[in-house]
Amino acid sequence: MITIRKSEDRGHFDFGWLDTRHTFSFGDYRDPAHVGFRSLRVINEDHVAPGRGFGEHPHSDMEIITYVLAGELAHKDSLGHVKTIVPGEVQRMTAGSGIEHSEFNHSKTQPVHLLQIWIRPRARGLAPGYEQVSFPAEKRRGQLALVASPSGAEGSVTINTDAKLYAGLLAPGQSATLELAPGRHAWVQVARGAVTVNDNDLEAGDGAAISTEQRVTIAAREDAEVLVFDLA
Repeated sequence: MITIRKSEDRGHFDFGWLDTRHTFSFGDYRDPAHVGFRSLRVINEDHVAPGRGFGEHPHSDMEIITYVLAGELAHKDSLGHVKTIVPGEVQRMTAGSGIEHSEFNHSKTQPVHLLQIWIRPRARGLAPGYEQVSFPAEKRRGQLALVASPSGAEGSVTINTDAKLYAGLLAPGQSATLELAPGRHAWVQVARGAVTVNDNDLEAGDGAAISTEQRVTIAAREDAEVLVFDLA
């Protein structure tokens, strides 16, 4: 069974400095029909204007993944990390018992385009943590590369939950398949381009919840960037 979440149906706010779209309920966007999928709680697509950003704010008890699509995002947190996240890198924060952080776009001319993802952790009150790993385009091109997992397999960032995240760059005519173990579910998020997922056409910003399927096959109809979640 596949349920499509169209891009235009997401929550949308334009604050001038931030243009944001919410796949699931978040902040002032409340939709009882869309509060998450399995352990996946948030997928926010953000465009941050030059010279603007998110001030310091707290989080707790969530695995937070940041995936930058364009531009550079400066990060600071209460653990002492001062980093810059660029396309091809995956940042993981374990908010755990509590963490404060800020994100800023220091460019004077270029916006930052990113996805911020929240996944519920396996337990509450975990020790806060941070990890950032680069996944070059050649590792993601023409395939689904593992970028986050509970074990840190294949050089992925380590997340404290029963989920895996794959990222792929597909050219027109290319396809990639993820086999799903019995009882597993998947979410596909199209970051860019246009694809066909198990015979369903999706465009940039669209998502798909997948259950009771043995596999997820993604075929690109144009240059595309996709994220695929394997969820309990």
